[in-house]
Amino acid sequence: MARIPYVEEEECTGCGLCEEMCPDVFKINDDGISEVHDPHGATAELIQDAIDNCPVECIRWEEE
Repeated sequence: MARIPYVEEEECTGCGLCEEMCPDVFKINDDGISEVHDPHGATAELIQDAIDNCPVECIRWEEE
């Protein structure tokens, strides 16, 4: 089964690092919180880097 990134919005601080690392995948919404814009917008390796670098660890993989 394929995996897609998921942002736990209640935990997100809106730092923007994920959007900086994968701008086609993550976007900061009007509330200042990150959300998945296109789960297939980058390679799994780049998305994993964003997951690994999230300072509050609010991004994870989910089964599609």
